[in-house]
Amino acid sequence: MTLIKSISGIRGTIGGKVGDNLTPVDAVKFASAYGTWLKNGNNNKKFKVVVGRDARISGPMIHNLVVNTLVGLGIDVVDLGLSTTPTVEVAVPLENADGGIILTASHNPKQWNALKLLNGKGEFLNGIEGEKILQIAEAEAFDFSDVDNLGEITENDAYMDIHIDEVLNLPLVDVEAVKAAKFKVVVDGVNSSGGIIIPKLLELMGVEVVKLYCEPNGHFPHNPEPLKEHLTDISELVVKEKADLGVVVDPDVDRLAFICEDGEMFGEEYTLVACADFVLGKTPGNTVSNMSSSRALRDVTNAHKGNYEASAVGEVNVVDLMKKNNAIIGGEGNGGIIYPELHYGRDSLVGVALFLTHLANKKITVSALRASYPEYYMSKNKIELTPQIDVDAILIAMTEKYKNEDITTIDGVKIDFANEWVHLRKSNTEPIIRIYTEAPSQNQADALALRIIDEIKAVAGI
Repeated sequence: MTLIKSISGIRGTIGGKVGDNLTPVDAVKFASAYGTWLKNGNNNKKFKVVVGRDARISGPMIHNLVVNTLVGLGIDVVDLGLSTTPTVEVAVPLENADGGIILTASHNPKQWNALKLLNGKGEFLNGIEGEKILQIAEAEAFDFSDVDNLGEITENDAYMDIHIDEVLNLPLVDVEAVKAAKFKVVVDGVNSSGGIIIPKLLELMGVEVVKLYCEPNGHFPHNPEPLKEHLTDISELVVKEKADLGVVVDPDVDRLAFICEDGEMFGEEYTLVACADFVLGKTPGNTVSNMSSSRALRDVTNAHKGNYEASAVGEVNVVDLMKKNNAIIGGEGNGGIIYPELHYGRDSLVGVALFLTHLANKKITVSALRASYPEYYMSKNKIELTPQIDVDAILIAMTEKYKNEDITTIDGVKIDFANEWVHLRKSNTEPIIRIYTEAPSQNQADALALRIIDEIKAVAGI
């Protein structure tokens, strides 16, 4: 079964049986549930929703189904066409819309697609809102409009350009400094919308761009998750082109990774660290990332006399804590930059602009910038258990075992040791415990993970 329903939307593989995969029927059903929730009995108001998609092969089909379902509910649609997740998030408030839908399965392979749902602020729905939509979908409690009250579609393909302008107008983005640096950058757009918007942003900042996989045809040339093992082509091309760095985004452009001038990864975890270092150096304040993100952000924040807090995993949780703590920058260790000066959503364009300004000011190489930050290494593992095993009982036992350490239980169990940490999270859909560790060396991170796995097996009796 590859249809995953969650508070943030619906995700699945294209084709197959209704209810088991993301079929046209399922797309219509969940678009209907979202539109019905949005209207919430207020049929006297005319509602407006912004819709955009990444370049997936299934995108036009799902896009047409979703847009016309909303029209059938009497909701007006601002159709951005090919777009990015952060672009739709920017467009919702600019359009004074009541919500937004992004059609993307983010870093998942090409056979996947999804409906990601936004509120009127252009932010992801919270748990209560998402649960209500799931209930409406399950009950199929839809009430469509009559022919005289159908919604209307307004096409607007200017929003990627508007998004770029919004980024370039940020006070901390110094276009002239970047132009003066005369950077040469290789861009891997994984043949999605990032292949359009990132080169255009860079060119407006005076950067020489070398394009790799920037044709938005939805045929991903490699696994679209921006991890080291998937990025050998751009790593080689950066060196071959004698470029200053490489820029990699995922298909919906909310995750960002950099390649150093020597072809080595800057480190996905350090995208946020570098951008936060620059922002905090100009505008001191607080930061937030999720519990599975690198400790390096805490160290950099402390060095700038700010306060760092960790949230539960999930963008909506990061945003919620950022608002509570008045954080001036935050995000997730998977290369997600959230800069509230523009909007509360992960945005690779913001990350690129801040990073290049930082690099231009420092006047050093990307590898030298990376070497200036605290050195941490992560290990990400999982242990599969049988359905009969009580995963919650295992987490309770591990909490008791390490009760004298610094323990956090807002999202699974995180155990902070003096120089390393481990985060244990259970899957909501299968008997799996995910194990994240971080330490000053890769060997230490791997060793800690293996130790914890052995301890979990001992507790589980396997």
